[in-house]
Amino acid sequence: MVFTKRKRIILIIAVAAVVTAIIVLTVVNKGGKKGLTVQTEKITYQSIIETVTATGKIEPKTQVKISADVAAKITNLEVEEGDWVEKGDLLVGLDKERFTAALEQVEANRRSYKANEKLAKESFLKAEKDFERTKELVAKKLESEAIYDQAYSNLKIEEARYQSAKEQVKQATASVRRAKDDLSKTTIYAPMSGTVSTLNKEVGEIALGSQFQEDVIMIISDLTEMEAQVNVDENDIVNVSLGDSAIIEIDALPDVVFHGIVSEIASSANISGAGTTEQKTEFEVKVAILDAVKELRPGMTASSDITTETREHSLCIPIQCVTVRTPEQLKKKSVEADSTTQNEYKADKDGFVPVVFIVEDGSVKAVQVETGIQSETHIEILKGVTEGQEVVTGNYRAISQTLENGSSVTVDNSEKKDKSAG
Repeated sequence: MVFTKRKRIILIIAVAAVVTAIIVLTVVNKGGKKGLTVQTEKITYQSIIETVTATGKIEPKTQVKISADVAAKITNLEVEEGDWVEKGDLLVGLDKERFTAALEQVEANRRSYKANEKLAKESFLKAEKDFERTKELVAKKLESEAIYDQAYSNLKIEEARYQSAKEQVKQATASVRRAKDDLSKTTIYAPMSGTVSTLNKEVGEIALGSQFQEDVIMIISDLTEMEAQVNVDENDIVNVSLGDSAIIEIDALPDVVFHGIVSEIASSANISGAGTTEQKTEFEVKVAILDAVKELRPGMTASSDITTETREHSLCIPIQCVTVRTPEQLKKKSVEADSTTQNEYKADKDGFVPVVFIVEDGSVKAVQVETGIQSETHIEILKGVTEGQEVVTGNYRAISQTLENGSSVTVDNSEKKDKSAG
């Protein structure tokens, strides 16, 4: 039989199709479809560190806001921003004229009241002597009872007048003390040694006085001891404890890592965006910086990773390995699956089962797990798996959506090896 060129080409294509069909059937007979390509790794024991990340700013551990206790015009400023001051140094002078006049007035009032007190005392002593003399005369029947009653009444009147005069002197003395105190507050001294980190006022401006509202003239800070004041989310604050260690990074110093410890945790929350979809509830945490760095300045933006828990020997897997399914989704489609499969899984209150996929003989088994702490990359497994088992680590779409209990898979870790080699 003679075949034309066209017929030979058709025959070759037909043979190739038959061979391909045979290969496909062989693969199917040996275990079905090729399955999803996944990446895996062996479950091992390792150390894991759980951290809480928060952002905030750098502030001195100790700082004092300087405000006036009386309202007056600033007449002189003895410091500039950035100056170092010693405790007791003069900082600010306020206008004294009004307070000097007030002191002179109350001192004059006190002198007048003292003079009245002296007269009242003399009148009281005279009334007391008159009463005693009348009392003797009445006893000798030389004066009437009416005279006695009049002398007694006069004595009580003068006694009351004398007591009133003494009280007026006390009030005047208190007014003098208050006026002297107000006058002394027109001169402000440094309550501590430190650096003038902020200066808000200039000569000629009015200091309102702290009794009306906060009106900070300047801030004195001890820049030798700094701390990061960061805001921790309400869901994380329960894990943070006093004494927890921390790593601090500062935007202005990108190449430097600072170390610190949690020194203070706020007991009340700061709520921002209340009543909106942007509402945030956070707690302020102070992290004392242990490193002494002169470049730190108040107000610098900082982020802190607070170490809340460390486990030195735990079964750990990459975080992305853990996913969730419903009990219905975890039912095996295979006819060989026994009827107890659906009872292997216990859903949480939301109806989901946390699982990982373990590779066994070319397919995966969904294993329910109980998790512990987690780092940025790994999560601790408390129950469900054992060391040495092969867990699916990728790809993300397969783990989160595609894989089913009993799915056939092909393991390909070549890409991961290439990355590690690179």
